[in-house]
Amino acid sequence: MSTSPLKTLRILLVLTAFLLAGMTAAFLLRPGPAQPSLGQSLRLGGDFELQSADGPVALSDFRGHPVVIYIGYASCPDVCPTSLAVMAQGFRRLTEAQQSEVRGIFISVDPDRDSPAKLAEYSDFFHPNLVGLTGSREQIDRVVKQYGAYYRIAELENSALGYAVDHSSRLYLVDGDGQLAEVLSHSITPDELAGKLRALL
Repeated sequence: MSTSPLKTLRILLVLTAFLLAGMTAAFLLRPGPAQPSLGQSLRLGGDFELQSADGPVALSDFRGHPVVIYIGYASCPDVCPTSLAVMAQGFRRLTEAQQSEVRGIFISVDPDRDSPAKLAEYSDFFHPNLVGLTGSREQIDRVVKQYGAYYRIAELENSALGYAVDHSSRLYLVDGDGQLAEVLSHSITPDELAGKLRALL
């Protein structure tokens, strides 16, 4: 007995639906870039020591103070200054007494161009409680790994800069005990950041 056109159409529609469902599942379940979950973020972090314009600075030097860490570089054209501005504005949403308790750390992954003196001037532009740090490539790589960040040198043809640095863009919120409390997206608002800092004070 031959199959009716209507029945054939129904079979094709069912098969198409299964195919689309499979493709959707494969898309949703595909591996993506690693984003630290809350559980993962609790295993990240830790103390480190890098160089400032005034000498070595360790995270443990800020014990008792909430700290916001950002990893980038001073020649970054967009996301770094934007993120540091959010950090600074978040600090300024606090009272003067609260601001005196919080600290910011900007870690440069571009030591060839970002000297400690340059980072001091760059960081102070955003907020007096923000310190700029860098170090040897080995020291920087160790901190980047500790905090689940990443960066990659990208050569630029026909550019005076010579190279750019592709890097992750997150704010790392550290509590007064030096423990990583939360990994925040750079899209967080100053008000949201201020609220999280108040909770740690």
